[in-house]
Amino acid sequence: MEKPGAKWPRFRCMLFLTMRTLIAAFLTLGSLFMVSVLTHAQQPKPEDTEVWQPEPKVVTPGECGKPPSDAIILFDGKNLDEWVSAQDRAQPAKWTVSDGILTVSKSTGNIETRRTFHNYQFHMEWRVPESITGSGQARGNSGLFLASTGPGDAGYELQVLDSYNNKTYVNGMAGSIYKQSIPLANPMRKPGEWNVYDVIWTAPVFNDDGSLKTPAYVTAFLNGVLVDNHFELKGETRYIGQPFYKKFDGAPIKLQAHGDKSEPLSFRNIWVRELP
Repeated sequence: MEKPGAKWPRFRCMLFLTMRTLIAAFLTLGSLFMVSVLTHAQQPKPEDTEVWQPEPKVVTPGECGKPPSDAIILFDGKNLDEWVSAQDRAQPAKWTVSDGILTVSKSTGNIETRRTFHNYQFHMEWRVPESITGSGQARGNSGLFLASTGPGDAGYELQVLDSYNNKTYVNGMAGSIYKQSIPLANPMRKPGEWNVYDVIWTAPVFNDDGSLKTPAYVTAFLNGVLVDNHFELKGETRYIGQPFYKKFDGAPIKLQAHGDKSEPLSFRNIWVRELP
């Protein structure tokens, strides 16, 4: 015969085991729930990498060689209102405008834009005359100075030259950053045909003390072919001596009236888009 009260310890033991089982089950379910919640929360969604602001401004592209809607027109075949003498900025540019074409007047010197620029996209069409004479650097020579830092040839020059079957030093042919880069290709058209430059200019940035913070870079296409790919300039381009940087803050764009005796070059459809 079972003693009185003997069932009570067994009941407590069974109750304890039941409660322990229930607690263990509860904790297991809770853990699984938390894992599910965390897994769901950490699951990547397409929206995680979507950026909606700021929206780029709308630019209407030009048709049939025309400039885009936000371009600053530097020469449209009508006049030289956007240009001045590079020798004396108080004087107007004196190159020849006829039949929608701008032709170098070598006796009047270089010309440059009235406005100054920092970073930009640039477009220009240029032609070596069909009757061109001379050879090497004395054949159809000019220059596009992406930043003019003074009179004469001071600045950063992308070479303009007749490089169609015309031998010269390769860091001085069309498409070169003069005496710094060798073009990646020579897509020059023959004299009498129009060539096209499309250029991205990133201006150098200077510290307050005049030291260089970041260098200048040029990406250039000649007739749709890449000739300079984000090329890092060593400083201003120089005919003699090594390149160097000197501080400036915004600069005009300059076209060169080279002193060679060959027939002068012509230009048309020149525009620029300012970039951040």
